[in-house]
Order: sequence, then C-alpha cells, then structure tokens
Amino acid sequence: MPAARIVEYLQESCDALQAAIEDAHFVDTVAAITDHVVNALTAGGKVLLAGNSGSAADAQHIAGEFLGRLYYDRAPIAAVALTPDSSVMTAIGNDYGYEQVFERQVLGLGRPGDILIAISTSGCSPNILRALDAARRIGVIAIGFTGRSGGEMLARSDLCLRVPSDSTPLIQQIHITAAHIICGEVEARLFPRASATDAFAAG
Repeated sequence: MPAARIVEYLQESCDALQAAIEDAHFVDTVAAITDHVVNALTAGGKVLLAGNSGSAADAQHIAGEFLGRLYYDRAPIAAVALTPDSSVMTAIGNDYGYEQVFERQVLGLGRPGDILIAISTSGCSPNILRALDAARRIGVIAIGFTGRSGGEMLARSDLCLRVPSDSTPLIQQIHITAAHIICGEVEARLFPRASATDAFAAG
C-alpha cells in the first residue's frame, strides 16, 4: 500500500476529529449525554446499547468500558449490549423479523429512566429506529449515535449525536472517541479517583 494513501487516510481522520472539535452542537450533545447517563445510573438505572455490524462491535466495546474499567479500578457500571446473544438474536429474527431484534430486547429489559444508546452511521437502520421508538414508549431515554444528517434517527431520539462526517469509517472512529469521553467522565463523576478503590471493593 503506498505511503501516500496511508497519510491521506490519517489526514482525513484528523480532519474529522477537528470538525468534531469545532462543532459546538456535537460537543454540547456529548456533555448532555454524559449528564443523562450519570443521572440514570445514580437513580439505579442501566445503559442498553445496540448497533449493527461495526456498530454492534462498538456497542459491545462501550458496554465493556462501563462494566470493566476505563482509567482505574472502580465498581462496575450497569451496561448491557443487546448484540452478543446469538440465541436471542436468531430467535427474534426468525420468529418476528430482523427489524425487531433490538426492539423486543428494549421492551423486555428496559425500565423507565434507563438509557438506550442506539448506533447507526446512516441513521436509517430499521431495527435501530424501532428500538428508539420502543425506548421512548416505555420511558427509556433514547440516544442516537449517527452521522452528519442524522437520518430518520434525528426525529426519533431524545438526544442525537451527529458526527460531522459522511464517511462510515470516520463516523465510527468518532463514535468510539465520543464514547470514551462519556465513559471517562461517567467514571470520574460516579467514582472519584480518591474513593474508586473503596467503591470497587464494595461492589
């Protein structure tokens, strides 16, 4: 692979990150999502996460940061990725259709005050849109992660984080960057470093 193509992609990645830095709405939305997650967890709620393909991996990645640790030891944070259980996914997909694989899990696992983070780079994935609709019907806070336009997700989310890019790989990169910011801030606010060890032991 020519070095010029490598440098070109790295520059595109830098440009996407810089666009996010300069997008005040993007930054404000990350902050608002963080506040909602902290409030939900403080009240005893949990975070549900859903996505397809690479976004499914992102959902699992984010859940792992919450349940495990990001920067330091502390008690686990309640988060559930709705993607890893092949029996659940295939049962719902076979009996009801793939469009309902996340919707039914949200309806079964979600409780008022919980958070759903639904990830779709296009903002138009039918199963993600149905999950967002289901969340709002039962009082789960519906948060979308998507690209520049927002797609149909924009009107169906309580908060919609739109990456200022139209490139799927770059959108995915910024989704994980934003998720790390959110996880880090949630970790710091729920478990200040001075008391993190005690909280972990108590958990």
